[in-house]
Amino acid sequence: MSGSPDGSEEYAQADEYDVIVLGAGPTGENLAERVGAAGLSVAVVENELVGGECSYWACMPSKALLRPVAALAEAQAVAGARQAVNGGLDAAAVLARRDEFASHWKDDGQARWMDSVGVGLVRGLGRLDGPRRVTVETPQGGRRLLTARHAVAVCTGSKAVVPDLPGVAEARPWTSREATSAREVPGRLAVIGGGVVGVEMATAWQALGSAVTMLVRGHGLLPRMEPFAGELVAEGLKESGVDLRMRASVTAVRREGAGGPVTVILDSGEEVVTDEVLFATGRAPRTDDLGLETVGLEPGSWLEVDDTCRVTEVRGGWLYAVGDANHRALLTHQGKYQARIAGAVIGVRAQGVPLLETDPWGAHVATADLTAVPQVVFSTPEVAAVGLTAAEAEREGRRVQVVDYDLGRVAGASLYADGYRGQARMVVDLDRGHLVGVSFVGPGVGELLHSATVAVAGEVPMDRLWHAVPAYPTMSEIWLRLLEEYRGPRLWPVGTPSLTEVKTRR
Repeated sequence: MSGSPDGSEEYAQADEYDVIVLGAGPTGENLAERVGAAGLSVAVVENELVGGECSYWACMPSKALLRPVAALAEAQAVAGARQAVNGGLDAAAVLARRDEFASHWKDDGQARWMDSVGVGLVRGLGRLDGPRRVTVETPQGGRRLLTARHAVAVCTGSKAVVPDLPGVAEARPWTSREATSAREVPGRLAVIGGGVVGVEMATAWQALGSAVTMLVRGHGLLPRMEPFAGELVAEGLKESGVDLRMRASVTAVRREGAGGPVTVILDSGEEVVTDEVLFATGRAPRTDDLGLETVGLEPGSWLEVDDTCRVTEVRGGWLYAVGDANHRALLTHQGKYQARIAGAVIGVRAQGVPLLETDPWGAHVATADLTAVPQVVFSTPEVAAVGLTAAEAEREGRRVQVVDYDLGRVAGASLYADGYRGQARMVVDLDRGHLVGVSFVGPGVGELLHSATVAVAGEVPMDRLWHAVPAYPTMSEIWLRLLEEYRGPRLWPVGTPSLTEVKTRR
């Protein structure tokens, strides 16, 4: 039995580990596996499902909803295949497939995996209770005390933010969780917000049969990406039937009865009546009920970290914040990247070895979550981007050259879809001679992104990229066209080539 610091409370069980991880999402799982592979004992505390937001309410179910939309659009865009497509999506089949990818919201498989790699799973609500101490309220109503010899890692992710508007609580709005796990297709859906979640869920539910109204406070979609990305996605949404309204601010919502319609009231006085309303209006850290005050931090705050993901405002260097909680890059793949870095760092530090002596390749410093962050928006058309936009590069004071090219003029794209519409841009730092940002918009461009990520993260010199020859006829030939534009002069006349001209470029 072990008491609390003041001796006033006893715990039914007290256990010591080398490392304690709060949160069993992809970030926490990866970190735990890394420190376990380093020979350290590790426990992961989870209050919901092992696998976290990504597995059950974000990446997997949302992309399972969106893939049939893209597949149907791709078939309809190619003569011959178009004639074989009859009708729209089978909503019931799409939702059933979504359920499979979300493991029917059961985490048995994930829990077995953790056991197979030697990670201890502690179910319950974990809170910090001073340096290297975590208390856990178990589902059975008990309390456990866990102590860490070396480190505690906060991997609790983020949650959707719903604005505090009149009537919002009574309206029971959707957040991203309800939007990815809904059991039925609403007849009408209002989507509030023009970011990634709003765009993707409007795309999915419109295709599944909802009449979607999208209300965006700003003047464009996807404001953190190149402007042409939001413009092309807006065109796609409108063509699919979405009622897209810009500069529309919501001031209140009202639901009629327990299951009645929702009225969304705009600042213009206009009212939009819908069956469900989704607020896709940002994220907040899941740190409000984490015991941060016991270590001198502000509950509900993002946690500032150094490049090893160690929290900078806590003395002793034992607390880490990895993934969304540190606000560096709110993406699953970036959280997993940070987990690999932090896991290696914790393992080395536990051995008392200086990082610089063991780290000739930079494996113990996270950098790609700031300078080379890739992201795909699975809209119709897709958006894929890595690094800085042109505007961001200029705000940093860089001297840049922006190179644009119409993706529809690339042979591989014209084969991919009849009348292919898309756009590509690369942003070149002229003083350093390498790419700092690349953006693609168009069907299937997500698969182009890793080559761009390698070029940006690796700071590959432009004169070397010229010798990376893309296969013909694939969409990857966009690299050749962008580099030709960058090098100049052009090797053939400006103008959209005919099919005959395209064939002669082999």
